[in-house]
Amino acid sequence: MAIVTELKCFPIKGCAGVALADALMTPAGLAHDRTFMVIGKDGVFRSQRRSPRLAVVQPSVTAAGDRITLRATGFTALDVEVDLTRARRDVTMFGDPYRGIDLGGEAAGWLSEVLGEPARLVRVPPEHDRVTDGQVPGTSGYADSSAVHVLSRSTLAELNTRLVVAGADPVPPDRFRANVVVDGWAEPSTEDRLRRVRIGDCDLGYTKLAIRCVVTTVDQEAGVKTGLEPLRTLAGYRRAAAGGVAFGAKFSVLRAGKLSVGDALTVDAWGESEF
Repeated sequence: MAIVTELKCFPIKGCAGVALADALMTPAGLAHDRTFMVIGKDGVFRSQRRSPRLAVVQPSVTAAGDRITLRATGFTALDVEVDLTRARRDVTMFGDPYRGIDLGGEAAGWLSEVLGEPARLVRVPPEHDRVTDGQVPGTSGYADSSAVHVLSRSTLAELNTRLVVAGADPVPPDRFRANVVVDGWAEPSTEDRLRRVRIGDCDLGYTKLAIRCVVTTVDQEAGVKTGLEPLRTLAGYRRAAAGGVAFGAKFSVLRAGKLSVGDALTVDAWGESEF
């Protein structure tokens, strides 16, 4: 039996996550997950691919979502009101156009100083009507694609064994920025074969494999790239048939509700791995 061992919400896309004991799963993923995003002057989103220092920004959001606090070591914390009546502006993510609510100059100045480059903070507007792709369409805020990323500890253990054999250091689960980490499956990459799964009060539907990028090479505490690992090792044994390096799986939310660390996963449908 597999159980949830970690729940993590990432309020600002690309920034540090918040560990949770209990969480509300909304139609767009864990409450407040990837609800905010950092953009440049041109409105294009910032990610750890080009701006690894995003990882040192530690956001927290009130339960109501009406305030967000920004923290980073060596900087004074900033509390920002989330005013949904502010003007909308155009933003771009992976070349696709979206809208965002700009949270103002104070947040922009704080982020620009911490990141060492011009930056602004936007919030996804309530009228956001994004439809994500994959086997089971769904929605999400500013996540790369589907709303929920699931990773198992056996999948990570296999990678770390291979890293050690190759003479590299093992990596912690935070390198992969999963929302739900599970334990209890002996076989690595069992999450690849999930098609419909219940956790707590939630139902999730499989959308696609999680395709990895250079963000996996960023030390999530220091906000710096560490070299070629673990992406180099992953490329040696996890190249997906459809292209890219796969590690973990993504899901849409079929039924919202509460879930908690310690909840068991009930699998209602299995499928063949796309790998």
